[in-house]
Amino acid sequence: MALHRDIFWVGRQWAVTGAGIQAVDQRLRGVLDIEIARLWDDGLVQSRRAKPGVNAADFDNALTVARERFPREPEPDAFVAQLEALGVIEAAVVSPAVPAMSLRAEGRLARFLPQWRIRR
Repeated sequence: MALHRDIFWVGRQWAVTGAGIQAVDQRLRGVLDIEIARLWDDGLVQSRRAKPGVNAADFDNALTVARERFPREPEPDAFVAQLEALGVIEAAVVSPAVPAMSLRAEGRLARFLPQWRIRR
């Protein structure tokens, strides 16, 4: 996998990009890359560091830069609990998820259904 177009730091063996931590050597085809969502997974980080041929000092520098660049997101429930403790919100937060779109076209010809478009 090629390096992401947003490059924030480049070391000898590792780079911090918009995709997370990526190996500079493209012959590895992204096998050792760590995506942003898994930067805080200590088991995965330790397994990558333990691989043979990994420059541990460079990997640690990349991990430090990546964790500063992409901080851990607080747990949503903990965040809501903090707001409730401070008295900012009183009621439980309703999920903002949009209900699934239902298509009612069974038994009707498509050419007679109204058309719709998404405006930009």
